[in-house]
Amino acid sequence: MRLRALLDTDTLGLRLLGGEDELDRTVRGVMTTDLRDPSRYLSGGELVLTGLAWRREPEDSERFVRILASAGVAGLAAGEAELGAVPDDLVQACTRHRLPLFSVVEDVSFASITEYVVRQVSSERAGDLAAVVDRHRRLMTSGPAGGGPEVVLDLLGSDLDLRAWVLSPTGRQIAGSTLADSGPELPAEVGARLAGEHLAASRSGRRGPHRVTLGGATYSLFPIRADGRDLRETVLSDWLLAVEADAGDWSEERLDLLNGVTQLIAVERDRRDAARTVRRRLAQEVLELVQTGAPPAEIAARLRVAAPVLLPGLGTAPHWQIVVARVEWENGDLPGGPVAQALLEEVLVDPGTFGPEPSDRIAVAHTGDEAVALVPLPATMDEAGESAAAGLHADDLLAVVREPLGRGLSDDGRLTVGVSASVHSAEGLRGALEEARHARRVAAARPGRVCAAGHEELASHVLLLPFVPDDVRRAFTARLLDPLRDYDRRHRAELIPTLEAFLDCDGSWTRCATRLHLHVNTLRYRVGRIEQLTGRDLSRLEDKLDFFLALRMS
Repeated sequence: MRLRALLDTDTLGLRLLGGEDELDRTVRGVMTTDLRDPSRYLSGGELVLTGLAWRREPEDSERFVRILASAGVAGLAAGEAELGAVPDDLVQACTRHRLPLFSVVEDVSFASITEYVVRQVSSERAGDLAAVVDRHRRLMTSGPAGGGPEVVLDLLGSDLDLRAWVLSPTGRQIAGSTLADSGPELPAEVGARLAGEHLAASRSGRRGPHRVTLGGATYSLFPIRADGRDLRETVLSDWLLAVEADAGDWSEERLDLLNGVTQLIAVERDRRDAARTVRRRLAQEVLELVQTGAPPAEIAARLRVAAPVLLPGLGTAPHWQIVVARVEWENGDLPGGPVAQALLEEVLVDPGTFGPEPSDRIAVAHTGDEAVALVPLPATMDEAGESAAAGLHADDLLAVVREPLGRGLSDDGRLTVGVSASVHSAEGLRGALEEARHARRVAAARPGRVCAAGHEELASHVLLLPFVPDDVRRAFTARLLDPLRDYDRRHRAELIPTLEAFLDCDGSWTRCATRLHLHVNTLRYRVGRIEQLTGRDLSRLEDKLDFFLALRMS
């Protein structure tokens, strides 16, 4: 029960003297004491009843309240029979320690309060067990799917007054309570933060539930995970149960109940995973045809079979796009293909990818450490009346999920993604696959745990730079930039930043001087010093290009 319930019971005659903001604390028991130091009898969560016999001087209040607060009691109720009105020094001490304080009128006995609290706490524990039995009954009579996770979350809300959500490893809300009074959905940014905290805690080996405080609210995170596999293989694909409550003071019975809930939801997770089998098989067949150079007519026939499954009601998909992902672990002892497959299925199902609602129509295959997604794009009409497709963009694809996935990969894993342009026929799929793989290699050359690159970058110098051998890169950049770095280190001259700004301004003296807040003559002096130290001429296109590439490769 919560402290707030005590005020709603008229027969108890309690009056709140302070701590209104803390009334949602859970009461686990009750204790009556007039000891000056009752700490050895406290375990946390109690409502403490006292007649104030321990108080001999005002300073005693601070000492007594500090002991209660340190023990984690839920609240303090002081009787008025001994001293009359509750003294101000006790009210002030409780305010300082954020301990809710009630006064008990003279004609209400502590025994009646104790009986009420014990009865309520005992009935809640019985309600927990009844909820378990009732939940199993409902799930067993709701068909193979069990009504989905929402059934379980509704039970938590109605029987235990707990707000809870099932989240994906990227923080996407998979399920929430359907009860009318369950409150608003979990904000997307909060879901992403919770997923990141959960992944980081799981990778560190800490046992759940993990407790996180965000925006003044405390959440307890319970993993929903498949047993018997390497944690790295499952942590980036398993769901989690987020409960808006602090499980730190829960009884073993309630913790067991929530762990049982996660096991029920895990069954639903496996069911949905199995439902993707057909789409995975279709993607695998198309991928094999494309990679083996099968005739376009044969690939087109397979696409005609796949399109109704992936885009029901549209017949065929006039446009397709390929997304390639690779997960690599530093010690190389775990195949990354299945992990990359699960991640792509999750990333591509996020709301906003194909519209405001989530879509689960993506076909993803995997081979080795690589996963390949076959993405159907509903056609639209451009301004000229031609068929077109908006398609996916690499930066948008990972914008929301980069932070949580980066924490899940920790310091020993890496995810790189490449996105092709859209194609409108089977003939274009082979080129799209190679394009996506090249884009992924470009992403792999970048720093960071989670990186992506798109087809639009393949017509730029960025396509070439990642494939320059490391020793060539080092020699080239050292020859051009080391003299400038040495000079900057000795004289604090900022020649490297000046060179970057000069090239970025296309060699315009006026624009560069304005950006750097320098006089043009000062800029000319710095550029002259750069040319003197390197033997290059920044008025020549060839030398500008060399400097540009050296800066990009450094």
